[in-house]
Amino acid sequence: MGNTAEHIDKPEPRAQAVLAFLAICAIYLALPRDLVIGPIWLLPTVIVVLLVPTVVSHRVGRRSLNRTLGLIINGITTLALIGSVILLVRFLPTHRESPLQLLRSGGLLWLTNVIVFALWYWRLDGGGPTLRHEQKKFGSTSFLFPQMQVPHDERAQFACARWRPRFVDYLFVAFTQSSTFGPTDAPLLARWAKILAMIQIFISLSIVVLLISRAVGVL
Repeated sequence: MGNTAEHIDKPEPRAQAVLAFLAICAIYLALPRDLVIGPIWLLPTVIVVLLVPTVVSHRVGRRSLNRTLGLIINGITTLALIGSVILLVRFLPTHRESPLQLLRSGGLLWLTNVIVFALWYWRLDGGGPTLRHEQKKFGSTSFLFPQMQVPHDERAQFACARWRPRFVDYLFVAFTQSSTFGPTDAPLLARWAKILAMIQIFISLSIVVLLISRAVGVL
């Protein structure tokens, strides 16, 4: 139980979430210019500029400011993603992009969709990572992870007696939803999670359908 208690009592590292935002920056720099709204450097610059006070506010204990900045960054990346998908839809009939370039662009946007919504789930579940750490509650309030389905008297032997999800758990949920177009091992409990999941699945499905239709057109 000592290692399990240490796992749940230790503050959740934020490095994974920061790396996720930086990955979004790198993806947008790799996208074709026609699929980016505004200058190519605009979104990465905004993300980095907002990340600095977000990290600082977390370290100095400004919880309200940290949560507000986190929601703003998530909102901006979501709007940028939706904008790029819309541009992909408009750009498709022109046939100016080769099938290989189109496949690459669709794959990058699909990956961005996974990361963006993983950040949403991580940010909103149980009031956010800071509140989840302070309350030290078992499991999740918005998702039914497999660890939560283990009988109470058997949790100790599976090292999940005081388990709490981390960013990688939300990333896996987002990845599986974009891959299967529906929840898999972690059913959704909260209404906000169901709404976000529907948006995520719709975006993922739109990208896949566009790529399939273009592939059929090439054949």
